[in-house]
Amino acid sequence: MRDISSDYGTLRVGGLDETFRAMVDILHEALAGRTTPITVGLSGGSTPKLFYQWAVREKALSEEVLKKCLWLTSDERWVPLTSDDSNFGNADRQMLTPLNVSSLNKIPWPVDLAPESCATAFNKLWNRLFSADHCFDVCFLGMGDDGHTASLFPGCPLIGSDVNDNFAAVEWPGRGWRLTITEAGLARCARVVVLANGANKAAILKAVLRGPYDPLKLPSQIHRGYAKRVTWLVDEAAAAEL
Repeated sequence: MRDISSDYGTLRVGGLDETFRAMVDILHEALAGRTTPITVGLSGGSTPKLFYQWAVREKALSEEVLKKCLWLTSDERWVPLTSDDSNFGNADRQMLTPLNVSSLNKIPWPVDLAPESCATAFNKLWNRLFSADHCFDVCFLGMGDDGHTASLFPGCPLIGSDVNDNFAAVEWPGRGWRLTITEAGLARCARVVVLANGANKAAILKAVLRGPYDPLKLPSQIHRGYAKRVTWLVDEAAAAEL
């Protein structure tokens, strides 16, 4: 993979298999020297689904990763876990269950609760199990072709707000309720990994990395605030305009 430096973190550019191997390497790096489990925030989108299938097919996750990672999602749709739209549900069905990950290592959002109650309960659970002053050890995110990241969409009222919790609920106009990591939560992550693949991401990736700073318009620009901890994993098509 080739590297490109930016004000928003380091871009690693390569093929899809290289991206997936880099994701696994990042998990091993986070586990190095740790005697306690690490927290991993998975994301929704097409690339993570391909990763889940690849990880099962290639048996790519070591026993250490399977046993010492606690699996959550950085954002979630307010739908049952059995829904095809559930980020955690997809991760569980396509990777965690096929790889026999213990139920003790799975921490889904309590989506049976109303959205704001769900976010409150998730924050309380996080704070009890981990710490309000720390968020994911590894947070995987995507970037939409509108520049959104997690469920922080253009014009999202959480962007630039004084919300200090790691997680919150927000209604995305036309798309329903979402449960998401916040700006404060992202800033507390030990490592943030942003996935962007495909030619349809080229123009928006250029706008995010090279254009004027306006995170309310381009939420993925939020990552500038902790750029030293951000890795972008992108393919050649997405990087074509850089």
